[in-house]
Amino acid sequence: MAQSQTIPKSDTACSLDIETLMTRMLKDLPSYGNRVTQRARRGDRSVEVYNYILVAGNPDFEPLPLSNLQYEPQLPDETKQVFFTTLERQYTETEAILLQNYYWLFLTPSSDGWRVVLLFSQLADLEQADLPLPPQDAINGAIGQGIKLWLKDCRAGVLRRE
Repeated sequence: MAQSQTIPKSDTACSLDIETLMTRMLKDLPSYGNRVTQRARRGDRSVEVYNYILVAGNPDFEPLPLSNLQYEPQLPDETKQVFFTTLERQYTETEAILLQNYYWLFLTPSSDGWRVVLLFSQLADLEQADLPLPPQDAINGAIGQGIKLWLKDCRAGVLRRE
């Protein structure tokens, strides 16, 4: 019986630089996010519209400047910003619609790996002429929960080597 090869805790993706971490995470994120969606739908099959995450990618590591006008920090801010996109297919009773969604993720290193601080999403506009929708808190959505689960597995050392 073949056993999956796990990464020793000292060599987990969680201890790596943000670029390597995100490359690995984005590769796995569609399956993690889709599992979150399927678990949520399992209890409520009356939902007639649902999304299926096809791919996550295009990470951008250039942070936006955030003003610090309210207080003087006592500790250095090690939070990293990452922008990425997903391509999703939304299924309705009558059609399947492709959506490109945009995410702004904030991660911070901890003693045992990376942790999610915030996640915002800007959903794709449905019509070309529509104004962009404002960013929304996405930490409790399928992508946010998928990221949390992936990082948990990463910290536990159960992700397979590449």
